[in-house]
Amino acid sequence: MERTELVQELKTLRKGRGLQASRLADRVGPALRSACGVSEQDGMVTIRAKVTARLSELSLQLPEDLRLAAMAAFAITAEARQPLYQERMRWVAAQVDRDPRTVRRRVDEAIVLLAELASPAAPIGTPGRWHTTALTMALVLEESCLFEQHRVVADQDGLRSFDLASSSKKGSVLYGGTLSEGSVELPAPLSRGGSWEFAAVFTVEPSMRMVYLPRHRCEVFDLRLRFGKEGPPEVLALDGAFERDLADPGYRGRTLQVDAAGEVHLQFRHLTPGLVYGARWAAGRNSVQCGQ
Repeated sequence: MERTELVQELKTLRKGRGLQASRLADRVGPALRSACGVSEQDGMVTIRAKVTARLSELSLQLPEDLRLAAMAAFAITAEARQPLYQERMRWVAAQVDRDPRTVRRRVDEAIVLLAELASPAAPIGTPGRWHTTALTMALVLEESCLFEQHRVVADQDGLRSFDLASSSKKGSVLYGGTLSEGSVELPAPLSRGGSWEFAAVFTVEPSMRMVYLPRHRCEVFDLRLRFGKEGPPEVLALDGAFERDLADPGYRGRTLQVDAAGEVHLQFRHLTPGLVYGARWAAGRNSVQCGQ
């Protein structure tokens, strides 16, 4: 199933009455049928029930603002079953005190994430080969040095590798495996439910942000930044931001204080796959972007 096809089908589905449309079977394409387990024998009532249940289930993994927008866009929310998509967007706008154009952008964001969540080719937020119980990263800017430690659990038998958080290719292993093109090769296959720990250090390029973009479930992300004596005038936390927010000068995250040692410590729990976590700071210190 191609995610691009599913995105287009979801955009078609949100039109008009959404999931309350009278000829719903004609609007549920092959990608959406596959994602929702719809068979050729299913009638309209069953199709509506299956698609509603699947989209509702996937929407639970979205940030609250995107979940509200998506549930209204497809007319799943009982209070938002107006006959026109634009009317449902105005309803959401009134609930969140935003203009309808902003809400429509959130629906677009939600549809892309829903397609990724439903796609077996990209197990974002869904059960996959493994998940992270704890990720620790420490960046020492004066030394251009990044420490990265993972604790992962296998979600299936025979796990042989998992992805790094850092995009840097210049690193050396401290313990737990070998490096191979952005991933960690384990010394022996890991059985389902088995845990493993790995650590490495990397040389990174100067930047003005340090972020992590999880592609799988991550329970805890612990980040330490050491700026040294010449710390930046301002450090902003990125806690579940969108990728577009990284370059948006108007985005305002939580302001962090650099302590007397020139350090900042952040911790994030129960990260939402597909969103950004970390920090960015003002010019004067140079971006290290990480993803999984």
